[in-house]
Amino acid sequence: MAIMMILLTLPGWGVGLADRVIILANADDPGSMRIAQHYAARRAVPEANIIALPMPLAETITWREFVVGIWQPLQDELVKREWLDAIPMRLFDEVGRRKMASSGHRISYLVACRGVPLRINHDQALLTEVSGLTDRNEFKTNRSAVDSELSLMAFGHYNINAFVPNPLFRNKAPSQLLAETIVKVARLDGPTVDDVIALINRTLEAEANGLIGRAYVDVKGPHAQGNQWMELATKQLELMHFDPEVNRESGTFPVGVRIDSPAIYLGWYTGNLNGPFTLPGFHFAPGAIAIHIHSSSAATLRSDSSGWCGPLIARGAAVTTGAVFEPYLQLMHFPHMLLDALAGGLNLGDAAYFALPVLSWQNIVIGDPLYQPFNRSLAEQWAHRDRLPPRLAPYVALREIRRLQAVGFARDAETVAREELKVRPSLALGLALGEMLQARGDDAAAAEAVGFAPHLKVVTSNDWVLLRQTGDLLAACGKTKEAFEVYTNLLAIKEVPSDLRLEWYRKGIELANKAHDLARAIAWEHEMTQLIPVDKK
Repeated sequence: MAIMMILLTLPGWGVGLADRVIILANADDPGSMRIAQHYAARRAVPEANIIALPMPLAETITWREFVVGIWQPLQDELVKREWLDAIPMRLFDEVGRRKMASSGHRISYLVACRGVPLRINHDQALLTEVSGLTDRNEFKTNRSAVDSELSLMAFGHYNINAFVPNPLFRNKAPSQLLAETIVKVARLDGPTVDDVIALINRTLEAEANGLIGRAYVDVKGPHAQGNQWMELATKQLELMHFDPEVNRESGTFPVGVRIDSPAIYLGWYTGNLNGPFTLPGFHFAPGAIAIHIHSSSAATLRSDSSGWCGPLIARGAAVTTGAVFEPYLQLMHFPHMLLDALAGGLNLGDAAYFALPVLSWQNIVIGDPLYQPFNRSLAEQWAHRDRLPPRLAPYVALREIRRLQAVGFARDAETVAREELKVRPSLALGLALGEMLQARGDDAAAAEAVGFAPHLKVVTSNDWVLLRQTGDLLAACGKTKEAFEVYTNLLAIKEVPSDLRLEWYRKGIELANKAHDLARAIAWEHEMTQLIPVDKK
């Protein structure tokens, strides 16, 4: 193995968290170096804190490759620079790592950049017993995530088989002594280098404004414990006035769910990204937190279609967690605890370790560990909504509307919707106001609130279903002609997939007949017939 390359030599000794971030890059991967340098520049991490080692270019490596190429040279360098307080010994453990007498570290977070290998394969020759664990077949393994092993660099000797309980799990106020036994590791990774650069930039944009958008929770999966996690997350989001879109049916969100400005997504349990996330041009809101629980959801991060973590990052998510092998449900990041910790003001690096029960195992967190998605309160966002990007400001108004409704101020909520719609017209606000007015029986005013919808001929895929809902509201309020125009515009979009198009044709044909446009109704009937599979005709 070539001698490692270190960009600069002295550690930063500032008191801020960014001054104590260590960035790990693959010296043999130009993209890895580009990410490291971009992140350091954007987050004001001292360039001296970048450590670049020559590593394998593969995502999956052996234990020997990990120890020789990553663990030992990184640990030696951190000790040399006094980031780790440890006394090296001449002895080596059974895995080949140098034994050290460790008394803590000064690292806020270790950030592994794309190009640093992702996971370590099982080595049968290194399999030994762990009392109380390896008597169970599922724990007779030393398969692991690289990041999870690096978390224990200051921990002292441990058995690499099965797992090590995380002392920071559910610990909101760990002692300094305890905290310094664990190095908190996060990863900046994704299908392409540009995806990761965009992640960094989106994170900073979201942090400046606070996370803004809608929330989505897929509750029902194969195990009661996971369902309970999702229900707890739903309650948390309701308390935060996100008014989450919740799916409690079997399976994941259907492709036809409303999916505008998705800022938070929590769900489970399918192998690969599906549903509305596969729509052409779909994109998450800046800084979005998106987590789908599934075994091997992070088996690779180099694909924008396989698994979940890579595809979520490719579509704009800034935060996700995943598993590089089969971690088992109760040993993954607890999503409701991660959300609770972030909502309480913790940054991602701390929240992720608060929500993770074990280390030396198979879990990773992707995202900027310094990221604080909720560093701006709703009150702050509302007070400064004029400074927000035009597409995001209406979603702050939606949260303020939900807050007012939650405390019983329904008329005040309606007033906010009316006033904001005048200043910042949007489909989301128009629909919210329309639904409030319809609920109290004022169909004419409800239709007026979304009266601009028929004129929208071009919308992004994120807004397709939102536009459809405004059409349905217009129809329910007796505005058949206007609703028909909305469906005409929707069905003119060539990119709409066939399953959505089939659903929309049925309503469109009904409206065409009511609007006495028989030619359009017949044309749509013919087009719909062409889309129906032969075995279902």
